[in-house]
Amino acid sequence: MAMDDFPIWRRPRHYMDAGDANDHVHWVELFFDLIHVVTIFILGNYLSHHLDWQGFWVFTGLFLAIFYAWADSSVYNSLYISTDMPHRAVMAVQIVTMMVIAASIPDVTGAAWPYFALGYALNRALTSHLYWRARCVGAESGALAREQGRNFFVLAALFAVSAFLPRPLAYWVFGAGVVLIQLQYMLPGVGTLRHERFVPRLGHISERFGLLMLILLGEGFFKLVLTLTDKGIDKVAPGTLFNLAMGGLSLFALAWIYFDSAGNAQPKRRTNPTLLAYWFAHIIILWSAVMVGVALAGEVYVGFMEPYPSGYGAIGTVGLATFLTALWVLQRLVAGRDITCRYHSGGVRLFGIAVALIVLVIHPAVPAIIGNLLWGVALFSQIGVPLYRAVRDKRQPARAS
Repeated sequence: MAMDDFPIWRRPRHYMDAGDANDHVHWVELFFDLIHVVTIFILGNYLSHHLDWQGFWVFTGLFLAIFYAWADSSVYNSLYISTDMPHRAVMAVQIVTMMVIAASIPDVTGAAWPYFALGYALNRALTSHLYWRARCVGAESGALAREQGRNFFVLAALFAVSAFLPRPLAYWVFGAGVVLIQLQYMLPGVGTLRHERFVPRLGHISERFGLLMLILLGEGFFKLVLTLTDKGIDKVAPGTLFNLAMGGLSLFALAWIYFDSAGNAQPKRRTNPTLLAYWFAHIIILWSAVMVGVALAGEVYVGFMEPYPSGYGAIGTVGLATFLTALWVLQRLVAGRDITCRYHSGGVRLFGIAVALIVLVIHPAVPAIIGNLLWGVALFSQIGVPLYRAVRDKRQPARAS
C-alpha cells in the first residue's frame, strides 16, 4: 500500500473527485459531535436558571451560534474528505474552542463574554483555514473554497471585535455575525449555494443530524437524573419518581417519532428551496428538543397535585408544539418515508400541536398530574395512532384471505 493511501497522509479531496466517497461519519467528526454534549448540556442549564424572556432569547441566540459552529464543520466535512494529520490537528483545536465556549456560557452576559466571543472567533477562523487549505492542496480549483475561506475569516474578525466592544453593542455585533453566517450561503448571486460543487453529501448530512438529535435528547436524560440526584432520590415522593419515569419515556418517544418520520432520511430533491427548508426545519426541531429536555427536569420538582412549574411548563409545551410542527414539515421533505407519512399524517401532528398549546394555557391552574396527562396525550398519540393504523392495515389482508 502506498503511503498516500494511509488516512493520516490523505489530503483533502472533494467527494465528487473521490472514487471511494461514502456517507459514513468519520471518528473525528463523531468526537467533535460528542464535545457538543457538554456545550448543549451547559446551555440547557443556562435556560433552566433563566426562565424569563431575556433568558429565553439569550438561550436561543447561543443555540444558533453553537449550532452553526457544529453545522459549518459538518458541511465542510461533507464536501471534502479529509483525514490527514493537519486536518486532525485543526479539529482538535476546534474541540478546545468548544470547551472554552461551553465554560463561558454560565456567565456569558457578564465577565465571561470576551472568552465566549474570542473562542467563537477562533472556531470560525479554523473553519476558514480548512477551506483555504482545501484550495491550496488542489481539492478545489474553483471559487468555492476561496470564497468560503474569505467569508469565515471576515466573520472570525467580526466575532473577535465583538469581544472588546461595550455592551449591548457587542451583543448586536455578534448577533449580526451569526445572521451573516447563514446569509453567506443564501444571498442570491453571491451566496455559496450558487456553486455547482456546493452540494454536500446528503446521506452524510442526514446522518449527522440524526446523531445530533440523539445527543440533544440524551441531554434531557442527563438533566432528569442529575436534578434528581441533587435533590436526593430518597427525599422525593413516589409521585415524583413516577414523573421521572414518564419524563424518560417521553424523551424516548421523541426519538421514536423523529427517526420513524424523518431521521436519517435524505431530502427528496436537491433543489435549493428543498435543501433550505430541510436545513431550517432541522434547526427548529433541534432547538425545540433542547427546550423539551430542559422542561422535563421540572418533573423532579413536583408530585401529582401541585401545578407544574410555570417556566418549565411554558418551554415544555411550546417546545413540543414546535417539535411536532417542524417534524410535520420534515416528513414531507424527505424521501423514502411515504408509508410512514400515511400513518403519521398531518391530522395526527395537528392534534398533538393543539393539545400541547391547550396545556400551555391551563398548566399553571391545574395539578401536575392533569397537565402531564394532557401533555402525554399530545406526545404519545404520535406513536399510538400510527401504530393502530399500521396494525389495522396489516390485519385487513389477513381477514380478506
